[in-house]
Amino acid sequence: MTQCSSFIASKFRSHAVSSGSSFRQDLRKDGAMGMLVDGVWHDVWYDTKETKGHFKRAASQFRNWVTADGTPGPSGTGGFKAEAGRYHLYVSLACPWAHRTLIFRKLKKLEDLISVSIVDPLMLENGWEFKGKDGGTVDHLFGAKALWEIYVGADPHYSGRVTVPVLWDKQTGTIVNNESAEIIRMFNSAFDGLTGSKDDFYPTDLRAEIDALNEVIYDTVNNGVYKSGFAGTQEAYQQNVLRLFETLDMLDTRLESNRYLLGDRLTEADWRLFTTLVRFDAVYVGHFKCNIRRIEDYRNLPAYLRDLYQVPGVAETTNLTHIKDHYYRSHRTINPTGIVPAGPDLDFDRPHGREGLAKAA
Repeated sequence: MTQCSSFIASKFRSHAVSSGSSFRQDLRKDGAMGMLVDGVWHDVWYDTKETKGHFKRAASQFRNWVTADGTPGPSGTGGFKAEAGRYHLYVSLACPWAHRTLIFRKLKKLEDLISVSIVDPLMLENGWEFKGKDGGTVDHLFGAKALWEIYVGADPHYSGRVTVPVLWDKQTGTIVNNESAEIIRMFNSAFDGLTGSKDDFYPTDLRAEIDALNEVIYDTVNNGVYKSGFAGTQEAYQQNVLRLFETLDMLDTRLESNRYLLGDRLTEADWRLFTTLVRFDAVYVGHFKCNIRRIEDYRNLPAYLRDLYQVPGVAETTNLTHIKDHYYRSHRTINPTGIVPAGPDLDFDRPHGREGLAKAA
């Protein structure tokens, strides 16, 4: 009762920007992205003036962990025990960060344990919205119209970006975590006692290597495409796009003799890279100006991408219509016309031929 009541009350908070807000002078209102300031929604784009044109991603704020027995995880507080039906996942099919969690939910056999709501691909003046059409759903928990209502339901005074994924606890009525890197770690192991899953994408003996590779890939590739696309100056763009392709070149060489990034074992590092690669030629080459090379132009990355895409269940989590519609129609500061390109013609079901490198673990 408390959970629902506080959430419903939050829905009546004003959408208007308060004239007395100390944040008002810092908000750049020339594109759809949006953020909450003390629980009030503002439709604003990213401001890169203070960072010399460089896009800086804010850290996620909800950092509790679901664990097998409910004890505290690496951050936050305890009390979030892995239980069937207790947790709900909010995602966008367009978002690479949310896509990670959908892949782990699928591969770790969590679909019957963790329910999901899917936002509309367009992120406009109200941010992520629930419209219940074209592959999106309604908000299955509260009937919210926009994702920012879920954030305010968890913290009436929340200030920050409203992002996906979000892992919600139905029992305590709050957001457990909104950091994709941590949610996939939870999904990887916390529920194994309930599902019987034996797959481990973060094995103990490879953790140091996975963490080191993740750091490079996150900074220069996963976030690198955004740092290129959201750059506010030529210098910032040039610096980040060159670093992006330096890393892609390195990864392509690494995959010359290895089926996966860490040899013959499919790990978390592969899935974190996959969600950027699968969007690259369709969106990042054109929309984010990451056009030095396409993924298809590389020697090994194209087949590697198809290899991952063809893992049973992964294609079901990938929606290129949502992906293209979101980027090209939501980011009006970058693409004012909102026109979505017809191409490219991508066929991820083509044979990849990488079986000979090694057998999957």
